[in-house]
Amino acid sequence: MFPKQLLALTSKNTMLQETASRLAGLAHAEAPVIVCNEAHRFTVAEQVRAIGIVPSAILLEPKGRNTAPAVALAALKAADLDPDATLIVAPADHVIRDAKAFRRAAEAAIQAAATGKLVTFGIIAHAPETGYGYIRRDEGPGPTYPVAQFIEKPLLEVAVEFVASGDYYWNSGMFVFTAARYLEELRKFAPDILEATSAAYRAAKTDLDFVRIDAAAFAKCRSESIDYAVMERTKDAVVVPLDAGWSDVGSWSSLFDALSPDAEGNVLQGDVLVHDTHDCYVHSTSRLVATVGMDDHIVVETKDAVLVAPKGRVQDVKELVAQIRKSGRSESALHREVFRPWGSYDSIDSGERFQVKRLSVKPGGVLSLQMHHHRAEHWIVVSGTARITCGEKTFLLSENESTFIPIGATHRIENPGKVHLHLIEVQSGSYLGEDDIVRFEDNYGRQGTNT
Repeated sequence: MFPKQLLALTSKNTMLQETASRLAGLAHAEAPVIVCNEAHRFTVAEQVRAIGIVPSAILLEPKGRNTAPAVALAALKAADLDPDATLIVAPADHVIRDAKAFRRAAEAAIQAAATGKLVTFGIIAHAPETGYGYIRRDEGPGPTYPVAQFIEKPLLEVAVEFVASGDYYWNSGMFVFTAARYLEELRKFAPDILEATSAAYRAAKTDLDFVRIDAAAFAKCRSESIDYAVMERTKDAVVVPLDAGWSDVGSWSSLFDALSPDAEGNVLQGDVLVHDTHDCYVHSTSRLVATVGMDDHIVVETKDAVLVAPKGRVQDVKELVAQIRKSGRSESALHREVFRPWGSYDSIDSGERFQVKRLSVKPGGVLSLQMHHHRAEHWIVVSGTARITCGEKTFLLSENESTFIPIGATHRIENPGKVHLHLIEVQSGSYLGEDDIVRFEDNYGRQGTNT
């Protein structure tokens, strides 16, 4: 199952795309540095490409180590690109309804960062919320204020007092500072993190559009949040108040709260029909979803799975994820739709000794020259033109034409045209796993891998 950052939850764009677009709207914004998990690299690259954004770098974390190391990697890369670079650290799972208000606050934060301050965004709290940490501001002229204190998630009665005082903000987890200042403060307060991330960054290898952070060196870095490592210790922390319809989408129920319901209290997205349904979030990705007689429920359909739960129980989904992983089901590691540097494939059907995929190859895209020990393949061109290599032969296939690739035959697909190439691939054999791939040539440097 995809992480929420890569899903279209609040609009036709994914949350990653919404975040990238929002930041691209800032004056003098440069191409973003994206930090993500290696497993999602092609999906991330394709999603930002689809909205016309070319990142300055996509850094691949071998393993999650929380925000302080992740931001350190981004700061090291940004400092290499521009010694005077200013970073806006923005998680890709936030909803911000008022982009203009965010940009105004961001411009104020950028000005403060230019004076050496480390800026955080404090969300103006309109209601007591026990799910967020808080920031208490000190006296100041504005639009930025010195940070007096960071507070952990409070009890409800304490949160009520915070909101009533007007001096406390929700901690957004978004920051602005120069790359040099962040690294300077990290060296002062968490030198071990800086040492480990610097070593991992120096040993990184460039792979296509990606920077592969060295796994062995990064594994030595401890996990720590940027709040604990730097922001709560520095004397230069300031806060910019932000009132922009912000929400940290920590669960499906919080996503429901962040969106505008219809007259029945429902938030409906995608191909959805409801009857006698109230106060529900119903999300469809790939097919019709219908509900009857439901109240206060979350219904989410993706190509991978369907989730149905009362709103008050959605946090228990982590127990289901643990069960899926323990049982060894493929959903814990693989998605039905998988992105590759040449395009993508969608696994549309499978059974004993067969599997059917729909392939989409970008103009100029080239699959690796490869072979399989255990499966044969039939390819049928749906639209576009394919250049096929099978053994010693190379030939073109057009719409409604097909070919057969025997077990053990060296083969590849290329798209020589100017439009996307769409094919249906029918695999048959005793073993159909993605690790039954022997690569001989690859335009994307993937020899010896199965991704």
